[in-house]
Amino acid sequence: MSNRPAGHVAGSTIRPNAETGRRGSIRTFLRTPDGIPVEAVYDPGAAAPSASPDASRAPARDLVFVIAHGFTGDVDRPHVRRVARVLRAHGAVVTFSFRGHGRSGGRSTVGDKEVLDLAAAVEWARGLGHARVVTVGFSMGGSVVLRHAALHPGTVDAVVSVSSPARWYYRGTAPMRRLHWLVTRPAGRLVGRYGLRTRIHHRDWNPVPLSPVQAVPRIAPTPLLVVHGDRDGYFPLDHPRMLAEAAGDHAELWVEAGMGHAENAADEALLARIGDWAVSAAG
Repeated sequence: MSNRPAGHVAGSTIRPNAETGRRGSIRTFLRTPDGIPVEAVYDPGAAAPSASPDASRAPARDLVFVIAHGFTGDVDRPHVRRVARVLRAHGAVVTFSFRGHGRSGGRSTVGDKEVLDLAAAVEWARGLGHARVVTVGFSMGGSVVLRHAALHPGTVDAVVSVSSPARWYYRGTAPMRRLHWLVTRPAGRLVGRYGLRTRIHHRDWNPVPLSPVQAVPRIAPTPLLVVHGDRDGYFPLDHPRMLAEAAGDHAELWVEAGMGHAENAADEALLARIGDWAVSAAG
């Protein structure tokens, strides 16, 4: 195990803007508290004139979004880059690959130890000088941002969870039954490694981590937005409703008509609305 702090930068590539001297994008590896190297990318907010003719969409220079992708995603997947591109109109963006995904080390624990990966990314974002941090997670990443905010109170200024499960071990839909086969069976983990570029840990959870629905009451008073599509093929609408009910008055629930699951289903208009909400909610 490494004794380096979370968010420690193991190596980086920094590209400053040649004309303005401002820091440009950064690609680096962070070190988690349990010693896993996690690939991360920082993109500064878009310049205000090119961001939008609407002044309300000008980027907030003190705000950074930390994006937590879904299972089998990674920092270079097109849908993750699209989310980053849209949110850059509202602030800077940090994206990263969870353990076991992309070029990050380790193996995926499907939402458990991934909280440590997010914690390292949030600490790094703070260290880059941003006063306000908003975490935005999708599917597995949606459950991770909820648990991170509950387990690390006061480290973020707002939380957005998109297409998250409310409870563990859900097998009520065909996609989730396939996912459980992928995670729990040796043949499934081979498909994950070679077909989906995702390395999955073979051990069961021990202990079982705090569930998303158990986490949300602990997030208050940090503002929370729960977003879910009414055509989500993985988790039906009882999941977001359970989360919103458990959160009480401090959470806002958006049920999106015609939307499917996670990053691929979140269109640019929805992402822009999430960006507007985050700028306002983070204070």
